Amino acid sequence: MTRMMLLAALSIMVGMSVGCSDRAPDMPELGRVHGTITLDGKPLPDVTIYFEPEKGRPSTAKANPDGFYEAFYLIDEKGVKIGPCSVRVEWGIDDSGPVIPVKYGIRSELSLNVKPGDNTYDIEMKSS
Repeated sequence: MTRMMLLAALSIMVGMSVGCSDRAPDMPELGRVHGTITLDGKPLPDVTIYFEPEKGRPSTAKANPDGFYEAFYLIDEKGVKIGPCSVRVEWGIDDSGPVIPVKYGIRSELSLNVKPGDNTYDIEMKSS
């Protein structure tokens, strides 16, 4: 009897662990996107980078003092939705710095086709 109860408990635990996941069922497949951002060859710290897929939620990143960034889909979920996306660079509400040329900002010409896994995307902007 004890053996059967132990086997039943073990079966329940295995069944629960197989069916459980921290990911939401509607979460798209994400690729990790990171890189550096520069303006005229110099790191651009504190700037915000938006990755906007054709459909669905955008991802954002904020550059550190060395210009390195890593994109987040959710506050605790790294990545960008797999597939093509437009990329836009802007200063956040509380941040400021050199003028971002429109071809990288509001009328961005930047784009990225995000692949599964690791994607390095360095953004090298020129002011002229």
